[in-house]
Amino acid sequence: MPYQRFEAWQLRHRLVLVTYRITLQFPPEELYGLTAQSRRAAFSAAADLVEGSAKRGSRAFARFLGISIGSLAGLSYTLLTRERGYLTPYDEGDIERLREQSGKAVWGLCESLRRPRRADCR
Repeated sequence: MPYQRFEAWQLRHRLVLVTYRITLQFPPEELYGLTAQSRRAAFSAAADLVEGSAKRGSRAFARFLGISIGSLAGLSYTLLTRERGYLTPYDEGDIERLREQSGKAVWGLCESLRRPRRADCR
């Protein structure tokens, strides 16, 4: 699977796993709210990278990377769960570190696509 070679996907996959682990601790009344939305955002951030890597051409891939960046931004907001007391400081640090690292990796991937063919990841 070609997408697995990308550090950006590897980090996003770890982010999905951490998000699922952390959201297991959320209260049952958040199952269809913050739990589902957090998981969906993390999953989409990784899945969009996978889908984009299967497209032909750097422009199509770049478009999906842009969508993936948007999903990652959405995850940062759903993690308002800190304010609700659902996250420990350790879990919050873990997820934020992975979110930041994977964001930088995707931007680096976008830059590498942009150089030869002028693809745009926005």
